[in-house]
Amino acid sequence: MTGIGGVEMGAQAARSRALAVLRIRSRALAVALLPAAAAVILLVGGSTGHLPGGGWDVLRWVVSVLALCVLLAAAGVALVVARSRPAVTPTVTVAEESAPDLYRMVRDLADRLDVPAPSAIALTPDCDSWLEDRTHPAHGPPPAEKHHDDLAGPGGAAHRRSATAPVLVIGSPFLWWMRVGELRAVLAPVVAGTGPSAQPDIAAARRFIRGLDAAVAVASAGRRDPLSRVACAGLGWASRLLLRSCRGHAAEMERGVAAAAAERAQAVDYGLRIVAQEQVGLAYAGWDRLLTRVALPAWRMGRWPSRLDVGVVAALTELSRRDRLAEGFASRLGERPACDLLEEPGVMDEAVSLLAARLFHGGPAETGADWSPVGWEEYPEEVVDRTWRTDAARLHRVLDTLGVRRAAEGTAPGTDGPTLARVLDHLTTPDAASTAPLTAGSDAHAAAETQNGPGIPSADPDAARRPADDPGPSRPPYGDSDASRPPVDGPAVSHPAYDDPDASHPAYGDPGASRPPVDDPDAPQPPYGDPGTPHPSYGDHATPVPATPAEDDEDDLADTTARGAALAAGLTAQLAREEAEARPAGARAPSSAPGPAAGPDAALWDDRALPLLPLQPPRTGREILTAHITAMVCCAAMDTAGAAPALDWLDGPSLLFDGARAADLAPSVLSLVETGDPGPLRAWMTELGIRPEKPVRLV
Repeated sequence: MTGIGGVEMGAQAARSRALAVLRIRSRALAVALLPAAAAVILLVGGSTGHLPGGGWDVLRWVVSVLALCVLLAAAGVALVVARSRPAVTPTVTVAEESAPDLYRMVRDLADRLDVPAPSAIALTPDCDSWLEDRTHPAHGPPPAEKHHDDLAGPGGAAHRRSATAPVLVIGSPFLWWMRVGELRAVLAPVVAGTGPSAQPDIAAARRFIRGLDAAVAVASAGRRDPLSRVACAGLGWASRLLLRSCRGHAAEMERGVAAAAAERAQAVDYGLRIVAQEQVGLAYAGWDRLLTRVALPAWRMGRWPSRLDVGVVAALTELSRRDRLAEGFASRLGERPACDLLEEPGVMDEAVSLLAARLFHGGPAETGADWSPVGWEEYPEEVVDRTWRTDAARLHRVLDTLGVRRAAEGTAPGTDGPTLARVLDHLTTPDAASTAPLTAGSDAHAAAETQNGPGIPSADPDAARRPADDPGPSRPPYGDSDASRPPVDGPAVSHPAYDDPDASHPAYGDPGASRPPVDDPDAPQPPYGDPGTPHPSYGDHATPVPATPAEDDEDDLADTTARGAALAAGLTAQLAREEAEARPAGARAPSSAPGPAAGPDAALWDDRALPLLPLQPPRTGREILTAHITAMVCCAAMDTAGAAPALDWLDGPSLLFDGARAADLAPSVLSLVETGDPGPLRAWMTELGIRPEKPVRLV
């Protein structure tokens, strides 16, 4: 199937499936009218004397009332399906005056493919491109049609966009990483999809399915009064039934549309498209790495990188330097990048970066004191250094809550500041301490632990210097929840005793912790998209059942020591309290409408359930504990050994010693967390000249 014949066959297959969808709609209408038709027959039979008698009179009344109820219900469902607002992908609209070269390239591409040009262009923080229909009245009027006869040339009539043409959504990483020719080749199959979109039967079938999908979202919204709940239950049942009936035909229709678009696009830059597809996969890998390793730590600190697309170029260039498979990709950088098609790429990059922070992290819509942009040159000091010191400060606050003494045994008088030695001594088990290199005071600390059992520190600071036959003052057990402890901001947390093997420790994901719901019914549903994008099967609206966070975290902490598990639980609870306190301030609405040139299309999508696309699942207790200990080690390295914070484009925050990146830290920290053995970590610090007994600066 090649050439024009393949295009026609794909279009015909898509149209036949669209007609099947429309037939299902017609059958549903016929079923709704069936009781009314029966009532009309009975009424006419009674008026003409053909159906006399009391039994027929009762039947006429029953069927008439039933027909009226069915008609009212069908009219309500049809009204909701027709008027409900379909979901729209969050994007940043690219105005034509801000990217005339990009619009010119897309129109020229549409002319060569002999299809209608898209009605508008928008950017999204994703490595994908597709067509999106925004002709529903709830999405506002279509953009005013402009005629650029000076750009049209002999084929100027073909450049005039139809009011019903879909919007071309382009992934912003493509514009910054790809060259102009590569972007043109990648967009050719997508733009070719505007041809089938203009076919009336296919367009009507898509509108019907989008309406059903929007009706399901309306029915899933929470309602309090019983009447609304009953009405929404009926609406949801009817909409889901129709979606399940249309699912197979709709999927085949989209396959036919995609096949027709792919066949048509083979006439434009087919050889270059094969090479460009390699860049698509590379861009996806770099973008995912940049968001999870680099952007996410900044978002957690209340800062959002304002040049994410520039960062993905730097990340992919670094990947090209490290990976042999990517050799030669960096040589393309000498060609004209596709972002040159924009008049102000920096403004667009900033708007897309803010949208990415909202989608993937749930940040506010505007900048403020607690949510401000950060440049890449400021990232090491503003993000890396602050993140490490904030985590280290949180670690010591939780240690204070657990009653761990600030100064290690044998340290100099007055040395009560936050030290790494305090953390190491607390997490070190007696067995590991007997074989690990000891700092000052470690022998006395181990002796104090021996009196209380494995892994249990003495609550008496003078226990190490007291004779063995002196039990010392009477004190409650270290893990006793009734013991007096320093106050903590937020609700009190009851910690079980370390020596109670049956005690259940607070697990990450405790129901009392405030976090976004897993499945919010008010969240916008995935858009019913166009050919090039895979979407969920129609009618498949079953809510996934997430794994229980408490069970996952208990399994995760099973391989750690008792002290490590308790410390991880305390850190998790403290983080949950901080997130709960910060969430109301971050959930504010924008005070001004976004600009027409660059800004998220906030009026088109529902942002009540942000983040819509969380980058990572919630961190487990062991991951949180490991991150905090690593941060404390890095703070000690910066304050006692002259290390410096830095940004690694592929791995995020990193530590530099004399301009070289420090290595082998993660395995040493894991050894301490999992087994309570500080030996590898102490050896690593000794080699680099880090002094754990020295206080560090916190925030």
